[in-house]
Amino acid sequence: MNWLRNIPWSLLIVAALLLGLAPFSPQPHLWEKISWLIAGHPFRPIDIFDLFLHGAPWALLFLKAAITLGDK
Repeated sequence: MNWLRNIPWSLLIVAALLLGLAPFSPQPHLWEKISWLIAGHPFRPIDIFDLFLHGAPWALLFLKAAITLGDK
């Protein structure tokens, strides 16, 4: 996972905040999709792609944090 170590923290944090939480009103898209998933609403392929797109920066941020903490 050397490629993940080369991505700056600032880029991952900004991407997670902007892409992961957009649109900010009325509620973040990622939160809405997770709520749908928990409630059992049917998902279309576009919803799965949307969940992946908005969740990927958060997943990368947490993965980088786990790798960094694991190295210490």
